[in-house]
Amino acid sequence: MHLHELKPAPGAHRQARRVGRGTGSGRGKTSGRGQKGQNARSEGFRLGFEGGQMPFSQRVPKLPGFKNPFKKIFSVVNLSKLSRFPDGTKVDAEALLEAGLVRAGLDVKVLGTGRLKRKLNVEAHSFSNSAREAIEKAGGSVKVLGVPKPPSPRRPKGPRAATPEQPATKESAPPQAE
Repeated sequence: MHLHELKPAPGAHRQARRVGRGTGSGRGKTSGRGQKGQNARSEGFRLGFEGGQMPFSQRVPKLPGFKNPFKKIFSVVNLSKLSRFPDGTKVDAEALLEAGLVRAGLDVKVLGTGRLKRKLNVEAHSFSNSAREAIEKAGGSVKVLGVPKPPSPRRPKGPRAATPEQPATKESAPPQAE
């Protein structure tokens, strides 16, 4: 047995169809595509084209609104879950993580659902008003972590809202040193 004697198994290799090689080949002239029409053309059709009917991607209603990329996501803890800590404990993100109440890497927000009967020193990134009141009412303290962002300067509305300062006249201007 030599390399030049090797042949594929019968039926494993099919000969390629050679189209457009003259009328005698049986696949000449229109190359088996018939006469005219969409399927006779070379371009075919674009992705998502449905034969002229309104495509699915255009028929489907789109959801209103948008997704805010700056939305702050908190890991939420209710007051009822804080009752597991003993009196006078400093409850911060690490203590909550060890107790399995929050997920790692997220800011902590304390909400006011439930009752709190213990005096705790709670540190979190955000508090609801009811949670803050309940913790302070029980004799504990609240500490907000992180620096709150200063309010951004807003442009006043309307043409007269922004009155430019009057330019200084020659009489009111201070004398310049020459």
